[in-house]
Amino acid sequence: MSTAAGADLLFRPVHELAALVRSGQLSARELVQASLDRIAELNPTLNAFVDVFADEALAEADGIGADDPRPFAGVPIAIKNNRAVSGKRLTFASEFIGDFLAPYDHNVVARLKAAGFIIVGTTTLPEWGILPTTETRRFGATRNPWDQSRTPGGSSGGSAAAVASGMVPIAHANDGGGSIRIPAACCGLVGLKPQRGRVSMAPEVGHTFLVQDGVLTRSVRETAEVLDILAGVELGDMTWAPPPAEPFATSAGRTPGRLRIAMSTLSPVLDAPIDPVAIQAVQDAAALLESLGHEIVEADPPWAQPELSAVFTASFGPAVSTQIRLAEMIIGREATAQDMEPLSWALFSLCKNINSVDALLAEFQLHGVGRALIQWVAQYDALLTPALAEAPVTLGTIDPLDEEDPMGAFTRSGAFTPYTAPCNISGQPAISVPLYQRDDGLPLAVQLIGQPAEEGALLALAAQLEEAHGWAERRPDL
Repeated sequence: MSTAAGADLLFRPVHELAALVRSGQLSARELVQASLDRIAELNPTLNAFVDVFADEALAEADGIGADDPRPFAGVPIAIKNNRAVSGKRLTFASEFIGDFLAPYDHNVVARLKAAGFIIVGTTTLPEWGILPTTETRRFGATRNPWDQSRTPGGSSGGSAAAVASGMVPIAHANDGGGSIRIPAACCGLVGLKPQRGRVSMAPEVGHTFLVQDGVLTRSVRETAEVLDILAGVELGDMTWAPPPAEPFATSAGRTPGRLRIAMSTLSPVLDAPIDPVAIQAVQDAAALLESLGHEIVEADPPWAQPELSAVFTASFGPAVSTQIRLAEMIIGREATAQDMEPLSWALFSLCKNINSVDALLAEFQLHGVGRALIQWVAQYDALLTPALAEAPVTLGTIDPLDEEDPMGAFTRSGAFTPYTAPCNISGQPAISVPLYQRDDGLPLAVQLIGQPAEEGALLALAAQLEEAHGWAERRPDL
């Protein structure tokens, strides 16, 4: 297979790739080798991977024949390096945790393996997954395939860069404040944050308030098909989302009826400037939805509250800091300022001064914010907003290594990505879809927010937009 043919292959949907392997038209080894070749070609520049498992991936591919019944047998995938892959480094992009080898597979990894995906490597993230850009002291900066001077987003930035550049056709991601949707918007991909509790966090925890796992893909259908694999309760989970009435892939294939959709460009972060191009994208998307028969209502949700950022930090910060505490237990000593980036240390230090009562109070306050948003959205079938407030920022704009003002990077990140965190608070599903492109060729996305536990309806709406104004064939010039 030629290098060009291999690259083209990796831009095809995962269901098509699986069908090629299943039919015998393509061997799993050829497909995995194409991915490894593309990684070898592009990763030295884009820096999307922490580790590549070439020998193991090829050996696994050799064991897959055309009669393999698994739905995605032989299809290469990458895992964000904050989820355990048995026997592989789990770093959270932090020097402090060193080269700790995970002794088990996380639930999402186990489910992807069971579906036949072959893990070719793990991808970069900001240290501890804090920021919406992927630049670390340990691994360096990950670059956006569309413009290598810019961020691919974060915290799933490596996964987004890997998929957008065709190093892999799909990659794992997770989202605690927008970390699936932000890199999807930066890199021209589809990024769904599922309903809270849809995807089990086993075996580490039984429930998380803010974080959900998912994937980054080029098409809505792929996202829906893989959500069907990832969704579902694991024994011991404390909470879980109600099961769907039908597979998400089935729902995504349905044409939605006439919907009543709210549109808003009001920023949840007060005084955050919104790029006029992002506003125009929402207006254009609203016009497209109207042309498809939907009713559009201009209305602002109740999320522009002065205290929201501080309260979110009081919940998000301890969630991040708990990872550092667990790392201390693994390493066998307390972390020091020298062990991590200035932002990580500043946030960890701040959170150590938040007592348990204040942390729980912050979560209760966020419950109220989430309830208000859900009740407001209940008037409509969906809410349309910008995905980002501005274009993917240039590398260095949000600097976690700034020792003079380490928390300044955290504040600046909120202005870049004000629209994503509210749905982590409310728990409801939200999706970023790359409908448009800027004049300079950078992707330009909008966000759709759905009803609680109604990912199927949200995916159907996103698929309708995809059919009307397709994006899957766009690719960066590499």
